Amino acid sequence: MAQIPAGANRPGQLSPKQTGDAWEQQARRWLEHNGLRFIAANVRARGGEIDLIMQDGAVTVFVEVRYRASACYGGAAASVTRSKQIKLLHTARLWLARHNGSFETVDCRFDVIAFTGGRIEWFKNAFGE
Repeated sequence: MAQIPAGANRPGQLSPKQTGDAWEQQARRWLEHNGLRFIAANVRARGGEIDLIMQDGAVTVFVEVRYRASACYGGAAASVTRSKQIKLLHTARLWLARHNGSFETVDCRFDVIAFTGGRIEWFKNAFGE
């Protein structure tokens, strides 16, 4: 992984944003290596953000990237709560509308890339409407 500068107020440590960006970049590279094509990153809308939007053949894939240092509290995947899923669905709906689409007209899915400790897990179609 590329070197990322340390946080300004914590020499030698990354800020939470820098840490998140680094894991999202790693997830993007991993997904591209597995055949997906990058569309967008850090898509924001009222009340939510989508980490990555990728293309898997004809399918638009909305990706949530999570990292946890260990599985002591359920691991990274367990942190994608129903509340978070609802925010992601809402943000994806708005993004699709801005691109002349909807859940009814565009084949899409929601994936989770979970980094727990040194392990990566890819949960395809992790949740839906």
